[in-house]
Amino acid sequence: MSFAELEPLIGFEVHVQVNCREKLFCSCPTDYLNVPPNTNVCPICTGQPGAKPMPPNAYAIRAALAVSMMLNCEVRVGEHIYWLRKHYPYPDLPKGYQIISQPIGVNGCVKFRLGSETREVRIREVHVEEDAGRWDPESGRVDYNRCGVPLIEIVTHPDMRSPEEARAFADSLLRILKYLNCVRVEGTRFDTNVSIKGGARVEIKNINSVKGVFKALLFEISRQRSLMAKGLSVKRETRHFDEDSMITIPMRVKETVEDYRYIPDPDLYPFVVTQRLYDEVKSSLPESPYVRLMRFIREYGLSFDDAYVLTSEYELANFFEEVAKHVPVDVAAKWVRYEVKRELNYRDLPASEIPISPQQLVKLIRLVESGEITVPAAKKVIGLMFDERLDPEVIVERYDLRRKVDLRALGEAIELALEKYPKAVKDYKSGNEKAIFFLVGKVKEALSSRVEPQLILRMLKERLEEMSCGS
Repeated sequence: MSFAELEPLIGFEVHVQVNCREKLFCSCPTDYLNVPPNTNVCPICTGQPGAKPMPPNAYAIRAALAVSMMLNCEVRVGEHIYWLRKHYPYPDLPKGYQIISQPIGVNGCVKFRLGSETREVRIREVHVEEDAGRWDPESGRVDYNRCGVPLIEIVTHPDMRSPEEARAFADSLLRILKYLNCVRVEGTRFDTNVSIKGGARVEIKNINSVKGVFKALLFEISRQRSLMAKGLSVKRETRHFDEDSMITIPMRVKETVEDYRYIPDPDLYPFVVTQRLYDEVKSSLPESPYVRLMRFIREYGLSFDDAYVLTSEYELANFFEEVAKHVPVDVAAKWVRYEVKRELNYRDLPASEIPISPQQLVKLIRLVESGEITVPAAKKVIGLMFDERLDPEVIVERYDLRRKVDLRALGEAIELALEKYPKAVKDYKSGNEKAIFFLVGKVKEALSSRVEPQLILRMLKERLEEMSCGS
């Protein structure tokens, strides 16, 4: 078997936490990071003898329903969806089993771009389940604060064929999840299943970043290919990705479905997604980032790169669309993609915390277009707007950033260009709008100091309109 024939098959089980205050089957707080170990716990989430689960957190079910819809899944409306016990003996699971729902959504898909190509990964199913605790194998200590925190599990088909494709999918999935307020994207964990055609499947557990996904797959695929190229077999097992050494390490023999001994939980009633609930959640969903990206390209004529950045966050896309109502689209895209995004990145802020309004950015852009301030000054102003939460006019006056333009000299240069190039004037009046840019260039050449082209263009148009009215 040649090395090129050893094509990998890659799938994911992605675990994302629900953004809620209470656990799935008890009223304990979901905060497990900012409190001492084993404080946000109770007899239910620590599996004490005789403890019975409370009715499931309804918000978690709604969140799983929203995720299913955003991933284009078929939702099991009107069916009884049972809670199952998934058994495995591990120190981080005090009950000895994990409670997981039957699939809420099935047969979905995620579309994304890989280079210039559009790819699609099928979503097999979406579940709700309770999280496990946190176990440190070196010290043997277990913190059960995380036990019972509601998770949404997203299971894909093994449709990816390279670490690059898996990375692109993982990034696109996180972009979709960021559009939903009902989940916490930070802390999303990726379990990836990878095998070489003809070999056993290996699961890599608890990868905490898209970068980690890529690095883990690079190593694991190389490891499996090397074994198979030598005629050796790949063991079915679960492995851990060590981010420090960038290698995968054996954890345990990989369980099969039979090992988990799934049974319906006798303490919990099944739940039903009613048509009314389905319609309520459906009506509350935002446009997905991929659909919005393609709309931005089609509707606004943006490049793929511009549209990709502007749709990276729901609030950033909203901000851009509001600005684009008042200024040319290309100008709005440039200022939001580069300047607003730069200020957010510098302060490590999400777009949901943009401290200026679209209307304030429009005011700043108009100050530039009118020639009252230069582009470098405007870049300074937008940083000060982020810091001081003030209108651009106030900052321009406070820091004396208004342009010192000799309007008399500019007016004389315009009159000279109109007199010297009558053909360009005639062409513009005849409908050739490009002729005015020739005149702008000639005005710039005649000036001894630098003047923004937008100011020259505006004053030229005003003068040409005066000439048309007077003729």
